[in-house]
Amino acid sequence: MELSTSFSPLYSGLRSSSRSRVKLLSTIFAPPVVLANSARFSTIPPHVGRFNRGNDIPLGIGSVRQRKLKKNPFFVPRASAMENPGTSSYGDPDMRILSGAAIAVVLAVANRVLYKLALIPMKEFPFFLAQLTTFGYVAVYMSILYFRCRLGIVTKEMLSLPKSPFLAVGALEAIGVAVGMSAGAMLPGPVIPILTQAFLVWQLVFSSIILRRNYSFNQILGCLLVAGGVIIALSSGLSGGQLLSKEGLFWPLLMIASTAFQAAASIIKEFIFLDAAKRLQGKPLDIFVVNSFGSAFQALFVFLLLPFLSNLKGIPFAELPGYMSRGAGCFLNSGSEIGCEGAPLLPLVYMLVNMSFNISLLSLVKISSAVVSSLSVTLSVPIAIYIFTLPLPLIPRGSSLDAFFLIGTGVLVLGLMIYNLPRSTKTPSKAN
Repeated sequence: MELSTSFSPLYSGLRSSSRSRVKLLSTIFAPPVVLANSARFSTIPPHVGRFNRGNDIPLGIGSVRQRKLKKNPFFVPRASAMENPGTSSYGDPDMRILSGAAIAVVLAVANRVLYKLALIPMKEFPFFLAQLTTFGYVAVYMSILYFRCRLGIVTKEMLSLPKSPFLAVGALEAIGVAVGMSAGAMLPGPVIPILTQAFLVWQLVFSSIILRRNYSFNQILGCLLVAGGVIIALSSGLSGGQLLSKEGLFWPLLMIASTAFQAAASIIKEFIFLDAAKRLQGKPLDIFVVNSFGSAFQALFVFLLLPFLSNLKGIPFAELPGYMSRGAGCFLNSGSEIGCEGAPLLPLVYMLVNMSFNISLLSLVKISSAVVSSLSVTLSVPIAIYIFTLPLPLIPRGSSLDAFFLIGTGVLVLGLMIYNLPRSTKTPSKAN
């Protein structure tokens, strides 16, 4: 459930800087809501969708080193050690992954822009909008799942998959939100999007530990350059490194730790697809199974944490029912609140695009990997920043782009190119 890769932007924006430029960057870079959240191999192309009969390891898209997986004390994924997700054995990009990544980037940009627009009428009730998306999506996803079951798309075998991974996803994402909000309440707004770049690094670590995946030097370097490029782009206007002078190290480290929960959840989603490919004997796992159960368990844990989360947002738990009632009135634009013009159209459009983004992101994880999907979403950051410099409805024109942004964007694109460098597979010649 932002990166998306990853805590939701609905929970961010906890403290802002005095500079409008920095506040804008902090707002739009908050990781998007991925409710089944914020995931591969259920759909395996015919030319690579086979199993290594010796090792029972599914061969995925990309140059694959066939080897037996080491036993993991927590997870035993039946997965391939995919060296370079997104490339074929001949070094050419898989067009399904390229098109999926392009769709994810477009929807990620639209998601960030529409989130800002949706908050204009709901500016006094962001916590209401957060809960509406969290619990509303459960009803939507479960309804879709029900009809797909009736149509025979979702089978009983899919529904009977072990629920412990889904439970882990929901718990990790809910805890990540709670921990991130605790740290965000104590940190200046501009540093939050910078600290959350640790999400990509955590993904690499957990992917190696949980999925036993090996990454090449160029992939690791590419991911680090992507994270560094975003940090440089977001560093525009920061006040000489003095932003954290009063906070110490505890709260920044806590914010970095919160991204670890989100990253672990994204890797477990990928594990679910990998494991299902074996349990279902190669039959694709429907993404709405993951979306529905993941969002349901996250909603459960968010509900249990509501007293804590509402207090973090400055809403005493005893006053929460009245706050939610006023938020519903504003959302429906019933006239009970002033300044809610634009509702419910803008929030509904945002929720529709956000749901489409969640589905596209999970589909990308399904055919590639969680790291590839995270890189695609990261690419949307400078694009969204640029769009916010243009005239938009209800939003005044932003500040012009400076050298930090241009250099950071260049480093980010370089990192993506390095990560996706084709790797040719050479078959050793056999001696006669």
